[in-house]
Amino acid sequence: MARFSQDRAVSDRITQALVAGLETEFGQGAGAALAKHFLAAEESDFLWEARQQERWLGAYASIENDDLELDRVVIIGRIAGRWFVAQILIDGDGHAHAMLGRCDFRQAGAARKAFANAR
Repeated sequence: MARFSQDRAVSDRITQALVAGLETEFGQGAGAALAKHFLAAEESDFLWEARQQERWLGAYASIENDDLELDRVVIIGRIAGRWFVAQILIDGDGHAHAMLGRCDFRQAGAARKAFANAR
């Protein structure tokens, strides 16, 4: 349990840093609203950076781009005060390319169960 508490603080710091940077750039009070837009636009990247654990699910067979080899990975983490479990497509260099799905949870236990059961 200690690992999740420590990781929670790291994930929450990511969100706080984003809000603080946006408030510096756009003024007090704008940071939280703009952070929601940034998180939505770059969601797979933010979730990938906020992950606390990851598990490889398998190769992803893309019909559109045969030159790019991607893997499906399930991740668990906490961002903006909520737990999440998501399936992300990553390349061989460990960069997120897209998100296949995401579920949010209030309780860590429910998120851990979803993470363990992801296929």
